Amino acid sequence: MRETREELEELQALLDTSLARSSPHLRSIIGTESTLSAEQLTGVLTGMCTLALSTVTAKGEPRISGVDGHFLHGKWHFGTARGAVKAHHMAARPAVSAAHMRGEELGVFTHGTVEILTPQGGEPAADWPDLLSHLKDFYGDDSFDWDREVVYYRLHPHWISVYASDIAKLTSAV
Repeated sequence: MRETREELEELQALLDTSLARSSPHLRSIIGTESTLSAEQLTGVLTGMCTLALSTVTAKGEPRISGVDGHFLHGKWHFGTARGAVKAHHMAARPAVSAAHMRGEELGVFTHGTVEILTPQGGEPAADWPDLLSHLKDFYGDDSFDWDREVVYYRLHPHWISVYASDIAKLTSAV
């Protein structure tokens, strides 16, 4: 877990307000007995988590694809090839949705906007060196041309909900 106490508090507030703003239908599925706290969530979302990422075309049509997600500091971080269609979508329309699901055991659903961490020809985000170190530890130093081949994003969520079918089972492995 890499989150500070402040980041955990911010994530917990977002989890609480997101659930409170949800529809009665969603609240009938996700309640206190079937969701995770911020601390539990950050303990469960370690390593690489496959995300289904939804972007929007210029015509307003949704597109979904997979990305490697890393949940760090209470937010999703992910990358793609600079020339990927989804990279063009996010450059023009930064609103995205992402879902991470593990069978029927866990569902993490996020809506928000992306920040480009590694703009081409621009200054990277201030925390990029730490994130890059994490990514190189995971993928290897020489997996990509980190400056030209890939672009990385941080998803700033305005809504996030979590469903856990068996909290004790899910968190016991942590």
